[in-house]
Amino acid sequence: MRLPRRPRLLIPVAITLVVLVVALFIFAGIYTDYLWFDSVDFTPVFSTMLLTQILLFLAGAVLMVGIVGGNMVLSHRMRPMFGPGMFGNAQGADRYRLAVDPHRKLVFLIGMAILGLFAGSSTAGQWRTWLLFQNGTPFGRTDAEFNLDLSFFMFTYPFLRMVLNFLFTAVILSIIAAALVHYLYGGFRIQTPGGVHASRAARSHLSVLLGVFVLLKAGAYWLDRYGLVFSDRGKVFGASFTDINAVLPAKGILAIISLICAGLFFAGVIRPGGMLPGVALGLLVLSAVLIGGVYPALVEQFQVKPNQQAKEQEYIKRNIDATRNAYGVDTAVVTQYSAKTDASEAVLQSESAAIPGMRLLDPSLLSPTYQQKQQIRGYYQFPEQLDIDRYPTADGKFRDTVVAVREMGLPPNEQRNWINDHLVYTHGFGVVAAPGNAVDGSGVPNFSEKDIPPTGNLGKYEPRVYFGESSPEYSIVGGPNATNPVELDYPEQGGSGQKNNTYTGQGGVPIGGVFTRFLYALKYGETNLLLNSNINENSRIMYIRKPIERIQQVAPFLTLDRDPYPAVVGGRIVWIVDAYTTSDAYPYSEPKSLEELTTDVSTSRLAVPQVPRDIINYMRNSVKATVDAYDGTVTLYEWDSKDPVLKTWQKAFGGIIKPTAQISEELRNHLRYPADLFKAQREILTQYHVTNANAFFSGQDFWKVPEDPATKKSKQPPYYVTMKMPGSTERFSLTTTFVPNGRQNMAAFMAVDATAGADAKLEILQLPSNTAIQGPPQAQNTFLSNTTVSQQLNLLRGTGGATEVLYGNLLTLPFGGGLLYVEPVYVQPKEETSGRFPTLQKVLVLYGEKVGFGNNLEDALKQVFGGATTTPSTNQPETTNPEQTENTTPQAATLAQTVDKAQKAYNDAQAALTANPPDWAAYGTAQAALKKALEELAALQSAAPTTPASASPSPSPSASPSASPVAAASGGP
Repeated sequence: MRLPRRPRLLIPVAITLVVLVVALFIFAGIYTDYLWFDSVDFTPVFSTMLLTQILLFLAGAVLMVGIVGGNMVLSHRMRPMFGPGMFGNAQGADRYRLAVDPHRKLVFLIGMAILGLFAGSSTAGQWRTWLLFQNGTPFGRTDAEFNLDLSFFMFTYPFLRMVLNFLFTAVILSIIAAALVHYLYGGFRIQTPGGVHASRAARSHLSVLLGVFVLLKAGAYWLDRYGLVFSDRGKVFGASFTDINAVLPAKGILAIISLICAGLFFAGVIRPGGMLPGVALGLLVLSAVLIGGVYPALVEQFQVKPNQQAKEQEYIKRNIDATRNAYGVDTAVVTQYSAKTDASEAVLQSESAAIPGMRLLDPSLLSPTYQQKQQIRGYYQFPEQLDIDRYPTADGKFRDTVVAVREMGLPPNEQRNWINDHLVYTHGFGVVAAPGNAVDGSGVPNFSEKDIPPTGNLGKYEPRVYFGESSPEYSIVGGPNATNPVELDYPEQGGSGQKNNTYTGQGGVPIGGVFTRFLYALKYGETNLLLNSNINENSRIMYIRKPIERIQQVAPFLTLDRDPYPAVVGGRIVWIVDAYTTSDAYPYSEPKSLEELTTDVSTSRLAVPQVPRDIINYMRNSVKATVDAYDGTVTLYEWDSKDPVLKTWQKAFGGIIKPTAQISEELRNHLRYPADLFKAQREILTQYHVTNANAFFSGQDFWKVPEDPATKKSKQPPYYVTMKMPGSTERFSLTTTFVPNGRQNMAAFMAVDATAGADAKLEILQLPSNTAIQGPPQAQNTFLSNTTVSQQLNLLRGTGGATEVLYGNLLTLPFGGGLLYVEPVYVQPKEETSGRFPTLQKVLVLYGEKVGFGNNLEDALKQVFGGATTTPSTNQPETTNPEQTENTTPQAATLAQTVDKAQKAYNDAQAALTANPPDWAAYGTAQAALKKALEELAALQSAAPTTPASASPSPSPSASPSASPVAAASGGP
């Protein structure tokens, strides 16, 4: 039954329309991508990637269609002259042939189009492999087994493996397709009885295809020999004793056998019958099982396992050397450190006086404080994790500074609409900074840069932040003229209104043309981009605005650090991002998941273990990248000029990376050793600080990163802090600690000069295995079990635990031949309200067994190292005479008065908190009064005759244990 003419015409018209619409969306995506790359001056990246992917797509599609389609055409031409019926009853095949044959050209073309699409897409996805192969740079370093330059394994081997996999796929699909065509057109038949009956042409054709497959297998066996450097059979990653002494010769023998078997398959073309192909197939399978499987297993079981340490020693050493080099830890300087727990008073006081203004502010805790004190309006926001940078003081010295950018968040819910989201709330405003070692009387940071418009000591700079970590998905800027601005710039003082702004920079993509607006309307599915009157010839659209995303877009071959940090450089706010070259093809180097290497949270705590997809075994900090927060300019600077992987990518993408010499001095002062690289290196060094193969095999000297004492749920993160290593001067460093496996005492301390260049060396202070130096968890336990500390912490918590005590970063410093611990203590209301934030109230210090708990670092150090000691400094209560407690009425009265002061200050603080809204100014005043009362109380306790805690005078009636925040200090529970 034929369809009417009009419905028959509608079908191709509908298909054509669908194709046109899809093509239009594809074009919109590609062309807007080009406009974006052009706006950041990285069109060479776009053109190189696009051209490479197109060529690989065409090459893959043409080769796959040519091989598979050619064999199908050949099979059809080789069909028997008399058709399927010549072999007897062939009704089944006839039915299939009769159904397909009238439409065979259409079926063939559709099938080949789909095959070409998949093959081309798969091949285009391998553009990185092709570019590395095409532009490979020698390492100047050879592997331990084959004496080949490492570039062969890093760049050439993956490409050869890719080519082999492609050819294997093509040949297998050709065999299947040819067999199907031969079956449909009578080339061979499955008969009962009699088995399979094939024509000579079909048998010859399939014999050749099988011969080609086995020939490829021979090549794969030979290439597998080089792949043994990536074996995981032995004790460590890389070729093991069994691999070199059993698998390696076996692969060579199997390659030769495969060549013989391929010859037997080809001989089947000349000699009729299935004997030769059958012999070839049997020989291939038998040799693969016996030579490739059984023989290595026997060697492993009877030679290696009984003497594994001796047999694997050489190969473990190869793994150690390669891993240390691949992760850049082979240049680490290890110093044996005696780690004293006591020293002469002169030495201690001398070094105590030399301690710099150490950073006490913890960037992981202070985001709520910045939010409450410097948010200004509810639509601004700060990141959860603040950043550490360095800025010069008046005397020219650099000081650790906690910095954050005031970024634009989402508008209030009642103000959410397309215009506000994309035309009004477009940018953040200003940097907020505070010295890491200074707070005001209430424990709030002393901001050195604050407010809107910004005021402080960072100088004059462009404060508007159009490109940041929390920027909207896209914004339209620059359209309205200066007399009618619509972008919210900042709120005016006194809450009287807001100041608007019109963007005048060069960031974003010009969107004034109707055609361009149409394409972006398609891209975002938003008709307002065409209809809104505020969009005109001066408008620009900003998108891909997060620093990491912008850099990843222009440099897809780099792996980026997850922690961009802002800096004021040259009158602009710039985001600084560390970029790495990584690979998973470094011979013998231990592969690790980059996520696991750089994440502090232990993966064992995850509910469902994830299969890692980011395996690497080579890592270099080769590039420093910046993103201008005002116009989005992306700049890439070469950092490690010796890295062959970076040189290879530079060949592929031309001059997109600027030389190190172009880094300005001001920018260089803000560059630092990257945290993610340091985390990866410390994880590697937990095992690979052991360089002796036998000791590595036993694993007795392995370390681990201690848990974070503050959270007890993750590894302790590394800390940026200004400090002094033994025998050196003070410098801005990145530090971490190690403890032995299964123990909590200190094993080693590691630091790196965070301001040095690409050749910065890790420095490790390795402690004796029997050291008495406490590790971070033990140090935290010592703090909390100290009688004086626990009492004063109870005071800080208040009645019923109304105030929450938070512990900041537990810093570890080499000091006086031992190690010094410093930990800030914060308090905040326990009740979760939108207005609560932590304030710095106390500082804990530990050296050996001596504990200091002061109102600031200086007080705590005096308690430990001498001077005006204000509190007991040991964990044990002093021995006392009960008779000394008899005549203490005046002191008891004074103590009671001080308790009353503390009680009043606490009550005032609670009243300020429960006010609606909370009165933060009054709360800060009350906290300062409480702090002063606690200081007086501590001084009274120190000045009084030493008595057991139970002998303290009773509290006044107004300070009963059930109501007083200082009950524990006055005999309460």
